[in-house]
Amino acid sequence: MSKLPVVLAITGASGAPYGVRLLEVLAIHNVPTWLMISSHGWRLLTEECGIKDDRELKRATGNDWTSVRVFDDKDRGAEPASGSASTAGMVICPCSMGTVAAVAHGTSRSLIERAADVVLKERRTLVLVPRETPLSLVHLRNLTLVAEAGAIVLPAAPGFYHKPEQVRDLVDFVVQRILDHLGLEVALVKRWGG
Repeated sequence: MSKLPVVLAITGASGAPYGVRLLEVLAIHNVPTWLMISSHGWRLLTEECGIKDDRELKRATGNDWTSVRVFDDKDRGAEPASGSASTAGMVICPCSMGTVAAVAHGTSRSLIERAADVVLKERRTLVLVPRETPLSLVHLRNLTLVAEAGAIVLPAAPGFYHKPEQVRDLVDFVVQRILDHLGLEVALVKRWGG
């Protein structure tokens, strides 16, 4: 596993269970994780998962955060805002279209947006997990811009060849793809065998 921290941001797109499960897997496998949650991300965690604060999120993700460090999204001067702080890359999961737009245009109005900007400029792995449908032309253009800048656009669109039996199987499919793009060898779902 990586010794460098993975930066994980949860923003206000529907799909909070993806972010919670990803955090759980990172924590269980003791992957150093720098966690940031936007104010809209907290709203979605509450609405979709019944999670209202760090304590409840910690409990929902295995109750062991020895490898997790939490940053305030309002602190644009925190460690993830600097390219001199080495990381293994960043995932924004779920990633709202507002966040996609901010990353695409480099506005850096929050720590999450600045950290994504840093990851791109340092040529590290940036995985954006949008969960929006349908996509407008504005969304498509912003997604194209981030992809051209080097980000990986990984829509929260699970496959079905692994024969999912419950919602968690669908969530794990997407989380597995994120882990793969981070180069983390964790097996959650059966892989396509042809």
